[in-house]
Amino acid sequence: MPLVTKTYEFRVPGSFAGTRLDRFLVQQLPHHSRSYLQKLIDQGRVQVNSRTVKPSYKLEPGQRVFVEIPPPAETEIRPQPIPLEVVFEDPHLLVVNKPAGMVVHPGAGRRDGTLVNALMYYCRDLSGVGGRLRPGIVHRLDKNTSGLLVIAKDDRTHLGLQQQFARKTAHREYKALVWGRLKQSSGTIETRVGRSLKNRKKFTVTPQGKPAVTCYEVEKFYDFLTLVRVHLKTGRSHQIRIHFHHIHHPVFGDPEYGGRNRQLNRLSSPAQRRRALQLLSRLPRQALHAYRLGFVHPVTGQAMLFEVKLPEDFQQVLQILETEA
Repeated sequence: MPLVTKTYEFRVPGSFAGTRLDRFLVQQLPHHSRSYLQKLIDQGRVQVNSRTVKPSYKLEPGQRVFVEIPPPAETEIRPQPIPLEVVFEDPHLLVVNKPAGMVVHPGAGRRDGTLVNALMYYCRDLSGVGGRLRPGIVHRLDKNTSGLLVIAKDDRTHLGLQQQFARKTAHREYKALVWGRLKQSSGTIETRVGRSLKNRKKFTVTPQGKPAVTCYEVEKFYDFLTLVRVHLKTGRSHQIRIHFHHIHHPVFGDPEYGGRNRQLNRLSSPAQRRRALQLLSRLPRQALHAYRLGFVHPVTGQAMLFEVKLPEDFQQVLQILETEA
């Protein structure tokens, strides 16, 4: 069956007088995100009384709004039989445990070997809200961060999950091994985070950034490292890694935010430096794992909570630390 363009017509009621066009459309078409509707307006696919206007256009009672929604574009992603650890699956969503080293979605210079390539092979009915290169993707993890991700199979589920992440009602908890011994057993790191002007692939604490809040609780102190549980109240790119680097306790093994050899000079003895090098050789990436994920199922309304154990490389480092404790 061929895909077709859908058209809608709405008349503006008095209660929406002075409302922005994009906000009005969100109310009329709740299964589409505001950013997607803004793109349609910018593309000229939305008209008010047969005129193209901007997303910020203020509506007047009685005006007629026409909307044209094109069929979803064919994906350019090649399905690949990459192994997936599926923690949960139903007709609407699935939860996977992403390994370290796997990129979540295709991007500049990378079209193969991503989580999306694997998902396209495993599950063909993914939502189209994320666009051609990110079907089903609601949230992300860095390439070398392991752990739980929820994937949407349909647009209703995708938008419902997206709203929970935007409203901070979804629960994400991580375990991280950081350099040094934190002075407090728990705390909150609150800054503004934005893209680095020196390296566009990295992010940094900057007054021009977006608010970022990270809460942590110490699980165990070791000689020169600390194991922490981390709860995110916001979801900025590289947030945990940036925040612990900012307070001078970078995530152990992090090659981009000061978590590898540059920390060796801070250790007090040659024996500590030798142990640190041994541990770094076991862990070629940051010791950061998204071990717990909670949300409300957008279709069934059921509260969902998932937890996975630490990956093998992370566990090996902790086992070595435990034998020396």
